Amino acid sequence: MNRILPLLFLVLLSLFATAPLTPAESQPTLTLAAASDLQFALGEIASAFEKATGSVVKISFGASGSFVAQIMAGAPFDLFFSADESYPKRLIEAGLALPESFDRYATGRLILWVPNDSPIDLAQEGMQALLHPTVRKIAIANPTHAPYGKAAVAALQSAGLYDRVQSRLVLGENISQAAQFVQSGNAEIALLSLSHASAAPMKAQGRLWPVPVDSYPPLHQAVVVLRRSKEKERAQSLIDFVRGRAGRAILERYGFTLPAEAK
Repeated sequence: MNRILPLLFLVLLSLFATAPLTPAESQPTLTLAAASDLQFALGEIASAFEKATGSVVKISFGASGSFVAQIMAGAPFDLFFSADESYPKRLIEAGLALPESFDRYATGRLILWVPNDSPIDLAQEGMQALLHPTVRKIAIANPTHAPYGKAAVAALQSAGLYDRVQSRLVLGENISQAAQFVQSGNAEIALLSLSHASAAPMKAQGRLWPVPVDSYPPLHQAVVVLRRSKEKERAQSLIDFVRGRAGRAILERYGFTLPAEAK
């Protein structure tokens, strides 16, 4: 009996050592770099894509310009979903993204947002709400590397307000952090993405006013497959899914304007 037990242990050990990978371990994985305005919409799309294909999708959200710097430094992403077109085009010009994969998947909208308890009447005051006496801080995304931050500055300049409110601007690293500033009370008002304001947390907590689209450059949002990706076909299939019926329905629900052609 004493000899049998060690032999049995060795047999069991060899079985575990040669056991095949579990389904979770062997599933193909896509790694995405995505603009923060997609936090809610792309999260839903990724979950639907996972159910439909059995793939695993991992998403990092942040400022589009920051991701370009990371990708140029060798960050191992498969796909880059930007909040504008210029950053994906920059990667194509640098030879880091596939030109044929470039796709404009949606157009974003800039909005003003205040908490429900704010005395500001956005519908009546519009951009002039930024001059309300209760406004001490105005949250926007950093215009250096966030397209929505650039759009916010352009809208302020168009309204003739930038010089008057510049000292009161607080800059979030991305549009999500700008939203956190106003939600936490560190700013009284914010220039945010409609997609954030359309998500359940913010929709219940505040009021919005759409900034006129002719006051800032269009936020045409584009995606590219990165050249170093080892899952190029699967990455392209995710783009096709985003542009398909299910993906378009989710984007539209979060306030994005969709490309005219249906896919």
